[in-house]
Amino acid sequence: VKLPYIYIYIYIYIYIYIYIYIYIYIYIYIIVSSRWAESKHKSDYGQWKLSAGKFYGDAELDKGLQTSQDARFYAMSSRFEPFSNEGKDLVIQFTVKHEQKIDCGGGYVKVFPADLDQAEMHGDSQYYVMFGPDICGYSTKKVHVIFNYKGQNHLIKKEIRCKDDEHTHLYTLILHPDQTYEVKINNEKVESGSLEEDWDFLPPKKIKDPEAKKPEDWDDRAKIDDPEDTKPEDWDKPENIPDPDAKKPDDWDEDMDGEWEPPMIPNPEYKGEWKPKQIDNPNYKGAWVHPEIDNPEHTPDDSIYKYDNIGVIGLDLWQVKSGTIFDNFLISDDVKEAEEFGKETWGATKVTSFSIYFAHLCSFVLASEVAKLYLI
Repeated sequence: VKLPYIYIYIYIYIYIYIYIYIYIYIYIYIIVSSRWAESKHKSDYGQWKLSAGKFYGDAELDKGLQTSQDARFYAMSSRFEPFSNEGKDLVIQFTVKHEQKIDCGGGYVKVFPADLDQAEMHGDSQYYVMFGPDICGYSTKKVHVIFNYKGQNHLIKKEIRCKDDEHTHLYTLILHPDQTYEVKINNEKVESGSLEEDWDFLPPKKIKDPEAKKPEDWDDRAKIDDPEDTKPEDWDKPENIPDPDAKKPDDWDEDMDGEWEPPMIPNPEYKGEWKPKQIDNPNYKGAWVHPEIDNPEHTPDDSIYKYDNIGVIGLDLWQVKSGTIFDNFLISDDVKEAEEFGKETWGATKVTSFSIYFAHLCSFVLASEVAKLYLI
C-alpha cells in the first residue's frame, strides 16, 4: 500500500533536484554571459563552455570557463570598473586546470586597458600584463610574466617553471609600487625580484667606455711556450709507413699494373706534432677588463610598475588539445585579500578534487587490468 507513495516521493525529489540544477546552471550561464564577451575578430574562434570538468572538489564551486574544441584560438574578455595601481599593489590571480593532459597550449591571462574593443580583441591587441602558464612539448613549461612599457612588451629574463599535471593550480602575480614583484603558485612564492633587474625596460646603467682600449703591451696570456724546451732529434717520424709484412702478389704484372707499392700502415713511432711545454708567463697581467662608464641614455623611472587605466581581463590563447578550465579570477590591490580568496576557492576544494582524481585514476587502472585479463 505504501509503495506508490514512495515512488511519488522519489519522483518529486528527482524533479526538484533537476529543477534546482537547471535553475542554477541557467543562472550561472546568464551571469557568465553578461560578464564575459567573446571576440568576433575571427569567425573560427574556439567555443567556451561552463564546466567543473571530469573531477572536482565541488560541482558548483569548481565550475569555470573551459575550452571545448581542439586546435583553436580562443578569445574572451571581461570588463570591470577602470582603475590605476599608482601607489598601490596590483594583484592578478586565477586558477588553471589542464585536466586534458595538455600537450601544447596557453593557460595565461592578459590584463588590458579599459579602452579595449572587446569585440575586436585578438593576439596583437595591446595589453598591460600577460601572466600565467604556457606549455608546449617538453621544452616549454614556463610561467609568462610580460609587461608592456612604453608600447613595447618585455619578457622576464628568468625562467619560471609552471605546473604541468592535471590538477587545478592557483597562479598569483603581485606588483609592488617599490618596483618589485612576486610570483606565487598555489599560494607559495616561486620567484621575486626587481622590475629593473629582471626585465630590460631601461637601457643599462653602465656601458663600456668607448674611449678605452686595451694597451698594446697588455699581456693576457697565462701560459707561454718554454723557451728552454727543444724538440728531440728523433721526434720527427712519418705518420704512415709501408707495411713491412706486405708482399707483392705473384700475379702482379708491372707492365699492366704499374710499379707495385706496399700498402701504408700507421707508424707506431709517430708522435705527432711537437709542441714545447707550457710555463707560467712572468709578464701575465690577467684578463683585461673593459672599463665602464655611466650610460648617458639611462634615465631612472620609478613608475615602471604603474598602469593608469586597467579595465579588462581576457583570455587570448591557442590550444592544440582543449579541456583547460579557468576560474577564480581576481584583480585586487590587497595581497592579503588575494591570499584569503585563494584559500576560500582553490584551497577549499583542492583536497577533495585530488581524492576524486585519485579514485578516478584507480578505477581507470583497474578497468585496464580487467580488460587485459579478459583479453588473455
